[in-house]
Amino acid sequence: GYAQLGITTYEMFEAQRAAARYGRLTSVHHRFHPSAATPTEAPTGVNEILVNAMTLKAPLQIHHDNDYGWWENEEKLALAREQGYNVWATYYPWIAGSGNYGASVVAPETWEKAMGYKYEETIFDPQLDKFVTREEFLEFKESDPGRTLIAYSPPRIEWLPEWTKVEHFVVAGDGMPGLDSKGKLLAWDAPYKDYAGHPRTAGTHAVALRVARENGVPLMHTISQLSYWPAKHIGDTGLKALQVRGRMQEGMVADIAIFDPENVTENATYKSGENGLASTGIPYVLVNGTIVVKDSKVLKDVNPGQAIRFPAEKKGRFVPVSGKSWLKTYTIKTNPETLDIDDSTIKPQ
Repeated sequence: GYAQLGITTYEMFEAQRAAARYGRLTSVHHRFHPSAATPTEAPTGVNEILVNAMTLKAPLQIHHDNDYGWWENEEKLALAREQGYNVWATYYPWIAGSGNYGASVVAPETWEKAMGYKYEETIFDPQLDKFVTREEFLEFKESDPGRTLIAYSPPRIEWLPEWTKVEHFVVAGDGMPGLDSKGKLLAWDAPYKDYAGHPRTAGTHAVALRVARENGVPLMHTISQLSYWPAKHIGDTGLKALQVRGRMQEGMVADIAIFDPENVTENATYKSGENGLASTGIPYVLVNGTIVVKDSKVLKDVNPGQAIRFPAEKKGRFVPVSGKSWLKTYTIKTNPETLDIDDSTIKPQ
């Protein structure tokens, strides 16, 4: 959805192949997110990267599968997992998304024509604290394409409770830069009210727990969406640090959030001054066995976190792409003077 026109299908295939050579996952917003009209219907974009992943036998995470066509995408991913493929998707439990003015997904040909939305009803600028007109949108698209916006998607009101019930559907809340209403980077200990951006940066885990609770979803299922499934899928790529996280078990790393399942809720909203408010009901957080949140207060200068990454390799596995190498691999050798022809199956007439 961000580079709909900026990358060819073969470039996408080669990008996934580069990751596959290392056994790494590819995590992407697909090409046609969140289009609801053919020939750019959203599942078509998922088909592209899912076929690539299956062909390459490579892990795949589809990022933000929380718009039109999500039901079709989740079914295909489930069927692929039944065949042994390590593929899954994420969603964030909010009725509005976040992006920038330069993204293909909010360009007029997608947002207006394919989705049928109006800018003045759906595109909110957190720095201005208001919805923007079409003219304002086009102005920012030209002058400041990286500027953050919030995009409302009305169908999500009905879809959100269903997302909390899907197995292997992982909750993802984007951690965005801490900017104020003027686009300036905030200090570490700046008041929460000074943050201007999408509330998913502050309240995603809490809103997922609340919505699931209100819809009768078993708590262990929600915890699996928040913790177990992401650790399992990424751990299954071979990343050892994730193989010892994601569940409460002897021998695992003690990354633990202690919360009140009956009362945990988000406080962050789309309203100015409330974008970054801390959630209620998560009084303690431990990282690697060390308390980093105590009595709902983040402790300063406590940094017990460990890097989660694959070990560095002395020799890379990247293979350059060229037309010559492709022809050598996928075409037969020909020489009319020396070509051997197997005629053993030809019967005399």
